[in-house]
Amino acid sequence: MSIRHFLDLSAAGSDALAAMIDDAVTRKSARANLPKGARDPDGPLDGNLLAMIFEKNSTRTRVSFDVAMRQLGGSALIMEAGSTQIGRGESVADTARVLSRMVDAIMIRTDDHAKIEELAHYATVPIINGLTDRSHPCQIMADLLTLVEHGKTLQGLELAWLGDGNNVLNSILEAAGLLKFNVRIAVPEGYDPDAEFVTAARKNGARVTVTRDPVEAASDADVIVTDTWVSMGQDHAAPKLAAMAPYQVDNTLLAKARPDAVFLHCLPAHVGEEVSETVFEGSQSLVFDEAENRVHAQKSILLWCFGKL
Repeated sequence: MSIRHFLDLSAAGSDALAAMIDDAVTRKSARANLPKGARDPDGPLDGNLLAMIFEKNSTRTRVSFDVAMRQLGGSALIMEAGSTQIGRGESVADTARVLSRMVDAIMIRTDDHAKIEELAHYATVPIINGLTDRSHPCQIMADLLTLVEHGKTLQGLELAWLGDGNNVLNSILEAAGLLKFNVRIAVPEGYDPDAEFVTAARKNGARVTVTRDPVEAASDADVIVTDTWVSMGQDHAAPKLAAMAPYQVDNTLLAKARPDAVFLHCLPAHVGEEVSETVFEGSQSLVFDEAENRVHAQKSILLWCFGKL
């Protein structure tokens, strides 16, 4: 079997995404009464070792992959870029070839998407995209799992995105094309989504609307999603915050959505900027279910990469 890398959702395909979501639902339910550190009874990754390379700070990605491997029976090795040779100029190619002889899979959280593609080219073990400047597929798998377990049917779903056209939105657009739901994007001028991802989603059958009007995007939506306006490593620039201000998800905007609509945010949040405190802490907010589901979704991603799904 060829190596299964998880670099972007489109590379995995719709059947794989559906299988991962189904597996995550089943595994999460099966361990409902177990301690967080207890392994799953079948221990499907017993003896396997995941290397985790962090070139960007992390809470959810770091903890969820570590916990995921423990629950699956394996273990994880954390590598901070600043304390490794890759942080001192060793090539990505050499890093890939060395680690492939020592571990069974590699997850990397980095900036340049080209770096993860090079890693996958030279590695002989699965490479998992924990985040790049282009996409965040692991986050979107957790989002999809959260929507499914809260009774949302993905096909035909109306999802509204408010704020900045960033890497998280790129992965949402990939998922929309693969799983046939629709995306309404409200962003200020100059912060449009990546045209490549919009075009691909439309080609694959998703209806994608880009507007400057947040009310148009939110009206009758099944789910409203936003993200921090200032991504990691960016300056907290006043002009950007001013441009984004009309796109805050507050009670008035949420009321435009369907009565049973839910709110998602990948975290960390700047409450009072992209989302009001009343929405963030409100009954329609699923942000902490979403965060927890990083563990369960990533367990299924790992199993898919190892050829066990």
